[in-house]
Amino acid sequence: MSNLHKKRRQLVEYLIREGVLKSENVIKAFLKVPREEFVLPEYRNSAYEDHPLPIPKGQTISAPHMCAMMCELLAIEEGCNILEIGTGSGYHAALCAEITSPTDSPTSGYVISVEYFPELAEYAKNNLARAGYDDRVHVLVCDGSSGVPTFRKFDRILVTAAAPCIPSYLLELLNAPGRLVIPVGSTFYQVLTLVEKDREGNVRESKMGGCIFVPLLGKYGYRENTY
Repeated sequence: MSNLHKKRRQLVEYLIREGVLKSENVIKAFLKVPREEFVLPEYRNSAYEDHPLPIPKGQTISAPHMCAMMCELLAIEEGCNILEIGTGSGYHAALCAEITSPTDSPTSGYVISVEYFPELAEYAKNNLARAGYDDRVHVLVCDGSSGVPTFRKFDRILVTAAAPCIPSYLLELLNAPGRLVIPVGSTFYQVLTLVEKDREGNVRESKMGGCIFVPLLGKYGYRENTY
């Protein structure tokens, strides 16, 4: 077992002890996806420390415990179609892909992930290809605060940047039943919010605790020069 593989397992064991990782399919994904392939080379040996790390364009890869919390709240099942707003390095998209369509499984779930920065989208695509997830994650470049160029609806939606409010179009894209997880608040502090839509289309919001994410940029997010 390589040193990084050992650190990955130790991180998973820590997150289980802390009560963050709970579901078998999420635990398997965390054991499978190589976080070291989604960080800058100089941070490779720090890939399994439980804190955010810098990536290009002044953005970050979220701390593993936050990725775990969001995956658990989404309650992803095999075969789910997932939309992610904010690709970043591609790590969270890879986790979601591994849960909805595990490696070497015939399950046909997929992830569509949108990224505001073209350079970051290219960085994520390269990471996903190197880690073996480019067949299940499709990266698009667009302003995810205002819309996504697709007519599809999704079983699960996650937003990995701080939004001033929940974009209304995301509720329209969410299947019934479906789940959406998004940090809502200012550019300095947010509340992680779970949105559940039932089979009749009724929507319920639950506040799941404080968090700090980079700002969602775009027309209905925050402008680049405001943070």
